[in-house]
Amino acid sequence: MDLAIRLDSNAPLPLHRQLYEELRQAILTGRLSKGKRISSTRALAKSLGISRTTVTLAYEQLISEGYLQTTVGSGTFVCSQLPDELLNSAPLDSFSEESLPAVQLSNYGAIIANTEIPYYQQPDLPISFRYGQPAFDQFPLKLWRKLLSRHCGSELDWLNYATDAGGYKPLREAIASYLARSRAVQCEPDQIIITSGSQQALDLVTRLLIAPGDGIALEEPGYPGARYIFLAQGAKLYPIAVDESGLVIEKLVNSSQKNIKLLYITPSHQFPTGAVLSLPRRLELLAWAKKMGTMIIEDDYDSEYRYGERPIPALQGLNHSNSVLYIGTFSKMLFPSLRIGYLVVPQHLVSLLTRAKWLTDRHSPLLEQKVLVNFLNEGHLESYIRRMRNHYNQLRQVLVQALRTYLAQKVTILGEKAGIHLMVRLNTKLSDEEIIYRAAELGVCLVTAQPYYLENKPRGEFIFGYAQLTAAQIQEGISKLALIVTE
Repeated sequence: MDLAIRLDSNAPLPLHRQLYEELRQAILTGRLSKGKRISSTRALAKSLGISRTTVTLAYEQLISEGYLQTTVGSGTFVCSQLPDELLNSAPLDSFSEESLPAVQLSNYGAIIANTEIPYYQQPDLPISFRYGQPAFDQFPLKLWRKLLSRHCGSELDWLNYATDAGGYKPLREAIASYLARSRAVQCEPDQIIITSGSQQALDLVTRLLIAPGDGIALEEPGYPGARYIFLAQGAKLYPIAVDESGLVIEKLVNSSQKNIKLLYITPSHQFPTGAVLSLPRRLELLAWAKKMGTMIIEDDYDSEYRYGERPIPALQGLNHSNSVLYIGTFSKMLFPSLRIGYLVVPQHLVSLLTRAKWLTDRHSPLLEQKVLVNFLNEGHLESYIRRMRNHYNQLRQVLVQALRTYLAQKVTILGEKAGIHLMVRLNTKLSDEEIIYRAAELGVCLVTAQPYYLENKPRGEFIFGYAQLTAAQIQEGISKLALIVTE
């Protein structure tokens, strides 16, 4: 047991009484939980650098008062039932916030304390159209286990700290090669920083480039996870409308007098509408950014899944003025708990962002990085993407057909050519809240698009994720929705 114990040999209170009080308080506050085995007298004496007799005296007093109990052959444990007078004292979680000492927050802390940041926890219903989760049952677990075991044999280096804060070098080399092939991204491996997903990448960039009051333009509607990071840094947000061809550049140009320092955009699959930013608009956007001196954060969300359209090169690959920071992640592509993403940065920002990453968490898990190197270099990732593109395309067609069959003129489908979700607009007089509530009564979970708007939140727009559903579940879910909307 490693427990922080404060003992003062110069204090008037004997050491064994000091130890008794420290252990008693640890039990009362829950630091030592009921039923927990504690260190032997010998081990604790050695750990604290005091005599075993001192520890024995403290233990005996706690045993006599009913805080500890001994089991022959097993050791000493915290009692499962504490003395009555202690049970009557207020539990730690009953303290009100007013009883806690005042804490002077930083500007960052104060903004977070005063910003409502929702945690989306949709109910667990038989049919859930929540988005963001890939089809877990399609993931090649057997192959992944094989690759894991390859590095869990005699190798031990993955147990240690990494030697490169930017990430495992072979993985950065593999990602650079993959991005060049699949997204026409132009970068050297040392321009890639491995992160724990896109959220950390956004946080790093914003902390380093944005001061309170700086302007950030972002898509409307757009990804709330980015918006809250920007707000927490004290940025001033400027929502820019999107249409069927992505960000409306004219709206952005009209906002140029607002001194926009950063632009956040999801051009390959606009989130949540699904629009793909056209090539002419990409070129126009890059010209605008160069003229204005604005940095662009390109979140290449869901770029792997396109249906019936040729891929458009990433903004980063079209850029020749070092104004684009490119973000990607394996969490959505493979599985969310993997928590490995990457940030491609201009050469002049490599050192700064690498040092910031090191201060944040030293490095991402090394074992998973090693496995990803094999997954990329041996062609498993691209094979998996091809297979999943076919799988998701079949589900997408089922969803589109079901929406048109059951809802007909009551529905408008947006952005159906990419990604693993659809955004739809329902023609109904019902409120979003009423639709969600009545759908839940039928066992169907729906997600409204209202949280994705910063201003003028429309009614009747919903996001339909379909990656984790079967064709039968999709058909049943839409047929039940039709019972509500077409009444």
